[in-house]
Amino acid sequence: MATIAPLTASHWDAVRAIYLEGISTGHATFQQTAPPWPEWDKSHLPTCRFVAKFESQVIGWAALSPVSSRCVYSGVAEVSVYVAQAARGTGIGTKLLAKLIDDSEEENIWTLQAGIFPENKVSLSLHTRAGFRIVGIRERLGSMDGRWRDVVLLERRSSVAGV
Repeated sequence: MATIAPLTASHWDAVRAIYLEGISTGHATFQQTAPPWPEWDKSHLPTCRFVAKFESQVIGWAALSPVSSRCVYSGVAEVSVYVAQAARGTGIGTKLLAKLIDDSEEENIWTLQAGIFPENKVSLSLHTRAGFRIVGIRERLGSMDGRWRDVVLLERRSSVAGV
């Protein structure tokens, strides 16, 4: 059975490898490479970052990034959820996202948002099952490998945080 634990610098090699697996699909992110730990660490909130482990192996991770440095947006964060290829379809993404939602509310984060490529049906389904709603489609948001990509924008509003 998988366990969820706080993501720390000691997990970075495994987290990075899973991130690179997601990047290689071409449907997870505009990123083409994984940054070094200090850069990743600085760009994510210090709380609400987790790994899923099966025995001692990291099989997934989830974290939040701030959407703005402006204080009025302190309760709004962007979601990242990545699952190792070998563990996909096992419910790990669901567990990680549920933990992220619960802890984000404890941190008084009232809006979670996600930007997902329309081709990533599994991630769209994961987020909608967790209470995210589609806000719209940002057309031709960015170019990737010479091709313009649309991004589906989703959000989940807390019924307890920020109320």
